[in-house]
Amino acid sequence: MDRVLGVDACKSGWIGIVLEDLEVHAVFGASITALAERAGAADITAVDMPIGLPDGSTRQADLLAKKQVGSSVFLTPTRAAIAETDHAAASEVNRRVAGSGISIQAYSLRPKVLEVDAWVRTTAPGEVVEAHPEVSFRHLAGERLVTGKKTWAGAAARRALLAGAGIVLPDDLGEAGKQAGVDDVLDAAVLAWTARRVRLGEAVSYPDPPETFSDGLSAAIWA
Repeated sequence: MDRVLGVDACKSGWIGIVLEDLEVHAVFGASITALAERAGAADITAVDMPIGLPDGSTRQADLLAKKQVGSSVFLTPTRAAIAETDHAAASEVNRRVAGSGISIQAYSLRPKVLEVDAWVRTTAPGEVVEAHPEVSFRHLAGERLVTGKKTWAGAAARRALLAGAGIVLPDDLGEAGKQAGVDDVLDAAVLAWTARRVRLGEAVSYPDPPETFSDGLSAAIWA
């Protein structure tokens, strides 16, 4: 029995969508560790957060994903930069070692990036891969989606695509539905779709093969 998990960050923590054969259910956790424990064992987990932090360069994963979907992809800061607790200092470190600064939007993800980085390298169960919702939706749709995921039309289009792939999201998601935004739920669901593709050997990685930096983690965005 295949069991996969898609995980997306939301304002109050993390939202996960579990696919177990034809069953779909949602889980919420204030931390990614808590979410994984509540979700239970999964063959593959796909998470929308960088895995594999670069040392002194821009990740090919980010550049290739950016070609697919544009500005929704943030360039991952270097490990030295993300260690800085101040945006200005982090941006200066990144500029020095990688040639460019860090946007405030990318730096605001720092706590989540570090949380996932620690989790993957210590207590994460099973195989964990990185995915990007819009890249996954592009593969699911066969084309880039032109309506934003926070609009009614964009959300409806994405929910219909998921349903067409056999992922029918129930109206009642319990605590997860109360904590996460509509776009967060849709993102977690399409990441579960990607996790299932990885499990079945149908997914593609950007780049192929993945890069590896000094942390030893496989750095690629899967779809």
